[in-house]
Amino acid sequence: MTDRPSPDGTVTVNGHPVPVGAGAALADVVRSAGTDPAGIAVALNASVVARSAWPVTTVRAGDVVEIVTAVQGG
Repeated sequence: MTDRPSPDGTVTVNGHPVPVGAGAALADVVRSAGTDPAGIAVALNASVVARSAWPVTTVRAGDVVEIVTAVQGG
């Protein structure tokens, strides 16, 4: 037996399926991706979400999350 709750669905993060629990916030998904939140942008279903809204934006099964890292170039 495990103490972890079973996932309630799957979201797609950068093209990969990721299990999520009920009420998971976008911030949880970003954290679980192991991505440093500095210098990234996050889109949920093709709409960019402000960093301040990540903790209060709930993801649902079937959602598509894209995490994009800013790269400086010339």
